[in-house]
Parts: sequence; structure tokens; C-alpha cells
Amino acid sequence: MKRIIAIVLAIAGILGVVCLTMMMRAFDNEAAVRVNIPRDATSASVRDSMTSSLGDSYGKLVYNLWRIAGDPASSHGSYLIEPGTTALSAARTVASGRQTPVKVTINNVRTLSDLTKRIAAKLEVTPAEIYKALGERLANHPQFAGKETYPAAVLPDTYEFYWSDSAEHVVGKLVAARDNFWNSSRLEKAAKLGLTPVEVATIASIVEEESNKKDERPIIARLYMNRVNKGMKLQADPTVKFAAGNFSLRRITGKHLSIDSPYNTYKNTGLPPGPIRVPQKETIDAVLNAPQNSYLYMCAKADFSGYHSFATDYKTHQANARQYQAALNRRGIH
Repeated sequence: MKRIIAIVLAIAGILGVVCLTMMMRAFDNEAAVRVNIPRDATSASVRDSMTSSLGDSYGKLVYNLWRIAGDPASSHGSYLIEPGTTALSAARTVASGRQTPVKVTINNVRTLSDLTKRIAAKLEVTPAEIYKALGERLANHPQFAGKETYPAAVLPDTYEFYWSDSAEHVVGKLVAARDNFWNSSRLEKAAKLGLTPVEVATIASIVEEESNKKDERPIIARLYMNRVNKGMKLQADPTVKFAAGNFSLRRITGKHLSIDSPYNTYKNTGLPPGPIRVPQKETIDAVLNAPQNSYLYMCAKADFSGYHSFATDYKTHQANARQYQAALNRRGIH
């Protein structure tokens, strides 16, 4: 009997060592990997998520350990598993629902479709859910009368969310950040310019498309405000590109200028219905703090430096335009 007990204890000890070794097995991978457990997941889909993300062997081990204390409902979310993480630690993290935040960077976004896709690419929500949540959140906001103004409700930045956050929560956080940016000082500056925050964002969006030279953006912003104040058409090429749905256009021709769209500022007086991209914070400030000038016309420089020639009268502008058009012809840009 003593010998049998000794053998049983020995086997138990060996099994304990084996189990402990398995539980302490480290994630052998060069980079961190996310495990996403979707809403309404089943035990089988949790296993599939773990093995597809972590590899068959380590993933199954984590899954088997997770089954002891975890269930799909409480594990809904996204978890970043770092190299060297033990299987036991990974299983406990998922079982306890301790999600790892997801960073979503919003920049260089032109259209509302681009915006919703950018957000949905990093989270569980769909573009349609983000779009719907924007509409519901902004429906009672006095500044937002339609979807054209939605890009003004978001500011480029890096935001942190949980992968499982609802579209309503995501949109709420984005709009709250925008509202915090528009403090009393900025609202006062906009009012002195006779503009709403949405109109400021609209001008800023056009300015960004006109020039990537930050030092001349305030000049361009004031030029457009000069034209608005005089009742002149903006005649901004970027708005025509937006109306055409083609931002790669290098030369605006007569057929583009004839496009029937509220964004075609060659046909319509005043500002377009909303921003033609999600403008950066610094460009919004460039509009709000634009120094006074008397410019009414601008044309890209013929040296293709990215800068512009400015003019206060149409005759000078025509001369600048002829130089630029000749440069386009020399380069075969039609």
C-alpha cells in the first residue's frame, strides 16, 4: 500500500510539473498579437479566435485554461497578447474581460465614407453604425443641419477606445473632443469673423486642400474670407475636385467647372454646405487667427514649389495664371 501511494504521489507530482510547465509556457512570437472575441461568441468561436491569432498549439492551451473560469459573454472584447506572456496569464486576461484599448488615428480623411471606414477598421462597429450614430448624436445640435456638416464634428487626433465600444460611445467621445476644442476663446474669434464653427472648419478644409505649406495657410484663409465678405464666388479648385469625386485632378478644365453641385464654388456664391475634408486643429486656428490682407486672387506658382502667387486685382492674377498654365503645358499636364 505504501508503494502504491508513493507511485500515485509520484505520478501526481509529474502531472503537476507537466501542468505547471504548460501553464507557464510563454507566447513565443516576435510581435504582440490581438485576440478579438466578438459579440455573441460561442465557446467554439472563442477557440477559433485564439488559435487563429495565437497559433494552434499555444492558442489551444490558452483556450483550455480559459474554459476553467471564462465564458464568451464576459470575454467579449479585444486583448493584446505580448511576447513572453504565459498561457495562464493570457487565459486569465481574457476570462476576466481586461481588454487592451485600441488606438484609432484620424488624419488625412476627406470624405464621410473615409471617416466611418477608418474608425470601423479598428473596432467591432461597422461604417453604417458609425454613420447612424453621428446622425443621431448631431440631430439636435444647432450647428449640424445635415450629413454635409458631419466632418466638422470630428477633429484629427489619436483616440483610445475599447474594440467592443458601441458606435454611440465612439461618436460621443469624438464629438465631446470637438466641443472641448471649441472653447469660449475660439467661439469668440469665430463670432468676430461672422462665422460659425462649421463655417470655420469648411474654410479650413479648403485651405488644407489648396496648400500643404503651413506658413501660407493663414494668407489663403484670409483671402477666402475677403471673397466671402465681398459677395464673390470662392472659385476654389479643391471644391471642384470634391464635387467631381476626384482629388487627383492636376488641372481643372471647363467640364469640371460646369459640374452641377453645391460644392462647385465656381457656380455657387458663398461657402459649400460643409467641409471637403476633416480639417486639422492647427488649420482651424490658422483661419481664426488669419492676419489681415487685401488679397482676392491666388494661383499656384509656375515653379511648382507648392507655394502660391497672390494678387489684389484681376489683371495681376491673369498674368500669374498665364505663367502657371504655360508651365503646365510645358510639362504636358492637360
